[in-house]
Amino acid sequence: MLVGRNPPEPMNTLLIVLATAGVLAVLLLATYRLWLRLFGVVIVPNNGVGIVTKKFRLGGTNATLPDGRIIALNGEAGIQADALAPGLHCWLWPWQYAIDIVPFVTVPEGKLGVVEARDGEPLSGGRVLGRKVDCDSFQDARAFLEKGGQRGPQIAIIPPGTYRINTALFSVTDAPVLEIRDNRVGVITTKEGRSLPQGEIAGRTIDGHNSFQDGETFVTGGGFKGLQEQVLLAGRYFINPAFATVETVDMTEVPIAHAGVVIAYVGEPGRDVTGESFKHGNLVEKGKKGVWAEPLDPGRYAINPRTHRVENVPTANVVLNWATGKTESHRLDEKLSTITVRSSDGFKFNLDVSQIIHIPRNDAPKVIARFGSMVNLVTQVLEPTIGNYFRNAAQSSDVIEFLKARSEKQADARKQISAALDHYNVGAVDTLIGDIVPPEDLMKTLTDRKIAEQERVTYETQRLAEVVRKELEQAKAVAATQAKVVDSERSVAIAEFAAQAAIRKAEGEAKAKTAISEADAAVIKNVGAAEAEKTQKIGLAEAAVIKQKAEATSRESFVAIEVARALASSGQKLVPDIVAGPSGTSGANNIVELLAAQLLRDKIVGQTPAKN
Repeated sequence: MLVGRNPPEPMNTLLIVLATAGVLAVLLLATYRLWLRLFGVVIVPNNGVGIVTKKFRLGGTNATLPDGRIIALNGEAGIQADALAPGLHCWLWPWQYAIDIVPFVTVPEGKLGVVEARDGEPLSGGRVLGRKVDCDSFQDARAFLEKGGQRGPQIAIIPPGTYRINTALFSVTDAPVLEIRDNRVGVITTKEGRSLPQGEIAGRTIDGHNSFQDGETFVTGGGFKGLQEQVLLAGRYFINPAFATVETVDMTEVPIAHAGVVIAYVGEPGRDVTGESFKHGNLVEKGKKGVWAEPLDPGRYAINPRTHRVENVPTANVVLNWATGKTESHRLDEKLSTITVRSSDGFKFNLDVSQIIHIPRNDAPKVIARFGSMVNLVTQVLEPTIGNYFRNAAQSSDVIEFLKARSEKQADARKQISAALDHYNVGAVDTLIGDIVPPEDLMKTLTDRKIAEQERVTYETQRLAEVVRKELEQAKAVAATQAKVVDSERSVAIAEFAAQAAIRKAEGEAKAKTAISEADAAVIKNVGAAEAEKTQKIGLAEAAVIKQKAEATSRESFVAIEVARALASSGQKLVPDIVAGPSGTSGANNIVELLAAQLLRDKIVGQTPAKN
């Protein structure tokens, strides 16, 4: 028993045993292979290919390879065309055959295999790619060479997958699969095919080549090398980059309110379809070379921009500004500037102008056939036409008159420019005069004059304001005394009402008194009449009595009796203090005279003041 050392763990022991066993197995296998190889036996693994190189050939006429060849087909010394498939192969003595085990060729997903052959027939007929040969995707090297396969880059490709290829004859490189996204197209340029005819810029459309994925069919079908008229739509394509290059571009778009006029640079020459009425260019049918008579409606189109040009012509109203630094979104007027004119009195001044135009859809091809583009229409027609009109209009009047007659000038410009543009198949909707900038000297004079006029107006306004202020103060004063005036007016009104009331009252009282008086008078009248009638009746009765008494006595006796009776009832002395009158008168006269004298005396006595 060892002291101071830990016994080995079971796991470590197991690992050591396994490692030792593995090393021994590898050594045994190598020894086994070595022994097998010594006896001419070769084992090719399942994922590999055996490339055979024959070191020598004993005897025979084909001991060596023909000139220019590197792959042996008939057992010559050198690299053999037939590769060893996976498995066990015998009679390959190590002193005569060298065996090189290489893995399978794998083309991953999303890639394609581009092949180049190191042996075969030389390229001919101006070709740059070897023609396609039926050789099981280059897995049958013998078939490739025997059927006339050509050395160099091959036009055929290998799709994704795993292949048993003799890499001594073929080299395979990966290339990406072509992906074209939505709303884009692929513009093709081929490197193989016939040369383009003189004057042509692109090859015509060839059928049957499966969108350029079968290059051999394209070439044998008469395809031309170079730019192709046909384009590829969105999708995935296995196109040999050694055969064709692809440029992806956006689809041609015709916006809303536009017409797409197609100008084709390829195709057969077309016949003019405009007739005798249009003499400024030719319009051809769709598919012919030239300007197509039928424009494209709004939308997206798979058109090759290298062989066709689409000029978008606005069919809605277009505003063009002759104003420095001002442009619309279409940018057709970005090179237009403010118009400088000279008046009849020699002044230069600037004015901004806006022109609204409209091009009908069916006239759009005529405009493009005549001018080539909308920009040319603006620079060759609109700019000189409108500029010259306003220069001529300015020279016919002075600056002040031009400013005052702005509306008339604008109306005349609309009429004249519309008539001029109608000859070019362009509709003039309206012409608008914008800012007018007269000369500074003239503007200073006008400004000073205007300032003086405005100052006069200001002074007049101030004067009127003072008048109004005075009236306002008066109104304020009147308003301040308005309460007293109202009180006075109310007092006057009340007094008037009181006076009227008093008058009415007096009138009423007068009417009442009158009514009362009239009533009293009527009463008195009635009473008087009654009293008179009474008195009359009493008097008549008394008269009748007196008459009877008088008739019973003499008249004088009756009178004397009555007087005596009256005197007795009055309390008068029967013997008067004064006796007046001549003697010898009758008794009755004496009595009367005595009564009169007595009354006179009483009156005198009554009027004489009493003595102390």
